Amino acid sequence: MSTAPQPPALDKVVLGWREWVALPQAGVPWVKAKIDTGARSSSMHAFDLEAHERDGQQRVRFSIHPWQRSDDDLVELDLPVLDRREVRSSNGQAEQRYAVALDVTLAGRTITTEMTLSNRDEMGFRMLIGREALARGFLVDASVSYAGGRPRRSVRRKNWGR
Repeated sequence: MSTAPQPPALDKVVLGWREWVALPQAGVPWVKAKIDTGARSSSMHAFDLEAHERDGQQRVRFSIHPWQRSDDDLVELDLPVLDRREVRSSNGQAEQRYAVALDVTLAGRTITTEMTLSNRDEMGFRMLIGREALARGFLVDASVSYAGGRPRRSVRRKNWGR
């Protein structure tokens, strides 16, 4: 693994332990994510995964629900597969997951990061942002929530007012 030069701390964006993020290529303006320095990779809730091939390229079709505890506003995506890897969850269980490249906007800065696809329906957050993404110009202040801003109250209420 190569180590890319890191920007000075002054150029880094401060995030809280949880943030509202956007998925621009999916047309999703708001998803609540846990900023997880204990996780190497980022992960998002995905279901109805279907692997297929197009023009000789492995791809995966899948659906997401951006709101916690809600099936509203279903979004379908079809992205190239970067990898299929074994990931060990926080409870120690290993599972095979697809990894895709996904644009994520954190506190106004958009990065493309590897995102593993997993059923996170029962988890507290439908998305985790891990160290590999955070190493690209972010610092985490664990005493803060939503340092990058929040949507208006009516949007937050879709997520049970949290």
